Amino acid sequence: MTAYSQVLMVLVPAIYLVIVLEALYAYFKGNFNFRSMDTISSLSAGMTNVIKNVLGLTVVIFGYNYFFEHFALVERETTWVTYLLALLFLDFGTYWYHRLAHSVNIFWNRHVIHHSGEDFNTAAALRQSISKFINISVIFFLPAALLGVSPMVIAIVTPFHLFVQVWYHTEHVGKLGWLEYIIVTPSQHRVHHALNPIYLDKNMSPVFCIWDRAFGTFQEELDEEPCVFGVTRQVNTWNPIRINLNHLWLLVQDAWRAENFMDKLTIWFKPTGWRPADVKEKYPVPSTSPADFVKYDTPASNALKIWSWTQFIVMFAMVFHLLYKVADIGSPGIFIYGAFLFLMVYSYTTLMDRDSNALWLEGIKSAIGLGVIYSTGSWFLIDDIIAGGTLIVGGYQVLSALVVGWFVLKEIGWVKNGQKMEISQ
Repeated sequence: MTAYSQVLMVLVPAIYLVIVLEALYAYFKGNFNFRSMDTISSLSAGMTNVIKNVLGLTVVIFGYNYFFEHFALVERETTWVTYLLALLFLDFGTYWYHRLAHSVNIFWNRHVIHHSGEDFNTAAALRQSISKFINISVIFFLPAALLGVSPMVIAIVTPFHLFVQVWYHTEHVGKLGWLEYIIVTPSQHRVHHALNPIYLDKNMSPVFCIWDRAFGTFQEELDEEPCVFGVTRQVNTWNPIRINLNHLWLLVQDAWRAENFMDKLTIWFKPTGWRPADVKEKYPVPSTSPADFVKYDTPASNALKIWSWTQFIVMFAMVFHLLYKVADIGSPGIFIYGAFLFLMVYSYTTLMDRDSNALWLEGIKSAIGLGVIYSTGSWFLIDDIIAGGTLIVGGYQVLSALVVGWFVLKEIGWVKNGQKMEISQ
């Protein structure tokens, strides 16, 4: 876990640097496509994925080590050829796992977060799942194990493989000539993120587009069909935790409401978007198309935007504190810290949604934070890094509850008798 944390402490800043560079380029080109709330939502989704991974909250039934030790057909010396094979097999396996996510209801729940962003930029690449509770993706990497690619090589190549999938989440790069026949380009990945019917479930290769071209899932970006980004069942929230669970909750409801017993059992494994006929008729779910698509947006003063960015930056700093001290904090401390961070993200993105429930969520979050300090006398060993760090964190907990209360009462409004009482701005 410590080694993985160290990798993240290098990889995450590198990804954020790419995002900043694209944002600066977009700004100076006069085509700035980074809305504050959408960007914060994307970045927050990425951080929840980091937290989940470092806490090891995914059950792995069979790890790559198991397949390598039991099924490797050859012993392979580690050379540059081994690394190339690892990259190709990792890409091949990821393509099929990705295709599964687009094909089966229960697996779409793990992937919908990535497609939920309605601004297409490098920040959207960080919309990664926290709802992958059981990891079966290793099954698709069996060919690498058979050919003797060691777990160490896979462990080295995997972060690189993930990192190179960030750059093509952009609208600022056109088609790239002959490279369009070899690698996944921004043009191809724009198609993948579009909800236009002609583009749905296309271009699922991660790095090399040869898989799409070989297995019939390739679609070129068409000048006459501009990409509209998002999902047909709009999520309509900035809250990445709600987005992660939205499709799963729909499946649970549909399974409960279905009259046919077989529908209750098979809905999970039906094609993506399938719903029982009786449920679909009684409980329709709105969907959108490119013709009537309107991006989700919420009114926000400059003060609310600044506060939302402040909350994200504080959360970001806390995640890095967790990564840096994960071994020293140990269990159960890291899980308490992780739960606090999840609640923090849930709270400030609820405020971004202009939902007055943010007030009591923030109150609970701050009470938990102060409770940790009171019971342990420290904020997870932060004083080892920053003198007076615990005092600073305690002050933040009090301030955040007061500031959120101010926004709810003065800007957003309060829910009274089932009706939201908006405050004039």
